[in-house]
Amino acid sequence: MIRMYSQIIFSILLLGLVISCQNNTEKKKVEPVSTEQLAKEITENMPAQTAGKVHPGKAVYTKYCLTCHQADGSGVPGMHPPLGPGSWTGKDPKELVAIMMKGLSGTIEVNGEVYKGFMPSHAQLTDEEIADVLTYIRISFGNSFDPVDAALVKKVRSGK
Repeated sequence: MIRMYSQIIFSILLLGLVISCQNNTEKKKVEPVSTEQLAKEITENMPAQTAGKVHPGKAVYTKYCLTCHQADGSGVPGMHPPLGPGSWTGKDPKELVAIMMKGLSGTIEVNGEVYKGFMPSHAQLTDEEIADVLTYIRISFGNSFDPVDAALVKKVRSGK
């Protein structure tokens, strides 16, 4: 019985939609548009985060950082710290590169909360990958810090 009423209601709504579309008798002349023009208009009208290409650091973050620091950078309470405002993301980039290269263990405090997790070394990543992921973190999750340059990563890696 309920299914029958649902079908009737659906049919009435569908009929109303069809009738409302047919009542639009205003004739508009549509000019042909090139594929390039259409693509340009679509891109210009997209929200900023989807109009541009995806930041290269996001792929590195997804592969190496997301499991512990979560998709939104919130971390895991008591284990892995958040990466948002007030965290270490605003520190000296040399220090952040060193953490990426050597890893981090022991007790740390971020935003007044204590974390007892472990971050492995990511020294296997290229200078560009480390720069990209640190830049991505420094501009995401509510942060607005300067980017990290691959030349800085190379300098820290070489110990200079």
